[in-house]
Order: sequence, then structure tokens, then C-alpha cells
Amino acid sequence: PAKESLRNMNAMQKLTRDDLYSLEQYSDIRSEFRNKVIAHKRNRRVELGTNAALYFEDRLTMQYQVQEMLRIERIFEAAGINDELAAYNPLIPDGSNWKATFMVEFPEAEERRAMLTQLVGIENRVFVQVADFDRVFAIADEDLERADEEKTSAVHFLRFELTAEMSEAVRNGAAVSMGIYHPAYTHAAEPIPQNIRDSLAQDLG
Repeated sequence: PAKESLRNMNAMQKLTRDDLYSLEQYSDIRSEFRNKVIAHKRNRRVELGTNAALYFEDRLTMQYQVQEMLRIERIFEAAGINDELAAYNPLIPDGSNWKATFMVEFPEAEERRAMLTQLVGIENRVFVQVADFDRVFAIADEDLERADEEKTSAVHFLRFELTAEMSEAVRNGAAVSMGIYHPAYTHAAEPIPQNIRDSLAQDLG
């Protein structure tokens, strides 16, 4: 249990400049690091029907995002690095929640545009459910507004805030279901696979 809580604590800690590779170091290990992140993300994606998915974020996925942004923008000064950390650290779970990128995925641009007008508010209708506890609906886009009354966005950032009892149940192996309840797109709650459930349990303190 002590080792378990230490692992959970490490998974939840926010990133600092000391956690990051320099541009030169990252260039040397980028391929290996990217493969590690891709393998990790396989246990963090949940499909919600054919046209929506949740990509659950954590410290490792956010470090990858920051490293890639620093690389693309050639940022190496402290102020610029701190700006990136300030943008991405809020997407690391805090120990009592799950945080996810929610994607509405229609491959055809025209169909996507049409559907985004029908799916207004869908980001607030995504939910998780631990065992027989109440459903927990997402708190959406706390960083900035991504939708209006006429259409929603194809990308949202969601937070699912769990009670202490729910978190404990997940750590003890309880089933987790996820779904969407929206007039234009409903995906009934379905239990997520064991590998994803186990990965998400690591986010809870």
C-alpha cells in the first residue's frame, strides 16, 4: 500500500522545469520516449460509440505534449517553458478526478460541421459511473470556452470529479462504465476494459 500511494503521488504531481529534457536531450531520446507514450496511451483511450472518444491525460501524456511544444517552437528560455507548463499542468489529474481530451470524430469535414451544430452541449453529457454509484457528468472546458449556442467544438477538455468512496472503490477493483446521454448522440454506459480501468486507477490518490 505504501508503494502504491507513492506511485499514485508520482502520477499526480504537476510538472516542473526540472522534470523536462532540454531540447538537445529530447532530440536524442525522442523516438524512444514517443514509443513509450504511444504504448501508454493504448491503455488511456475509451471509444464512446463510433464518433466520439475520451483520451485520458496524466503526467506522462502531458510531459510529452510539453516536450513536443518546446521542440516545435524551439523554446528554451525559462519564461517560455513556464508558459507551456502553466497551459498543460491543469490537465494532470489531482488525485480525486480523471481528466480527458474528448474528441468528436467524424472523418468527413462536411458531416462533421453539420453534426457539431446538432451536438451542442454534448461535452456536458459525457459521464463516468463507478460500480453502482451515481453517474458523474463531465465538467467541461474550464480553461476556455470551446462552444456556443449554435455549435460545439470537435475537441473539449473534461474533468470527472469523483467522491472519496468512488475513488476507493476503483482502487479496490470496482468496474467503471462510461457513456454519453445527449438527444442527438447517446452511447449507453458500458464497462471499460480491464487494462484501461487499471491505468485510470493509478490517477486516484
